[in-house]
Amino acid sequence: DVQLQASGGGLVQAGESLRLSCAASGITFDDYAIGWFRQAQGQEREAISSISSSSDRAYYADSVQGRFTISTNNAKNTVYLQMNSLNREDTAVYYCALKQGISRYGLGSMKVVPYDYWGQGTLVTVSS
Repeated sequence: DVQLQASGGGLVQAGESLRLSCAASGITFDDYAIGWFRQAQGQEREAISSISSSSDRAYYADSVQGRFTISTNNAKNTVYLQMNSLNREDTAVYYCALKQGISRYGLGSMKVVPYDYWGQGTLVTVSS
């Protein structure tokens, strides 16, 4: 079974940076994407970034474009989310998830297409 484990959350000051990691295991197919989602307290879950398994395409939501960077280390089966210039609005529980067969949908579909496998969340708190 596919398993995802997110880590790297913590408490930072506004303007600082943080890097989240998503370690994946049990993937036996080639066509997929790993995405990052976040959910702030009392708000709906937000799709913020995703990357294809070939690592040649990435998607960013407008809210994080230019501040967050998604990348992969295929040797370690890990996807990273580098978050720079953090602000209080970035405070949320961050989740990584995997969508099998992403080529049918496109990376931007993460806003509407359900992802298949989910890791546990990691809390990011940004203080001012």
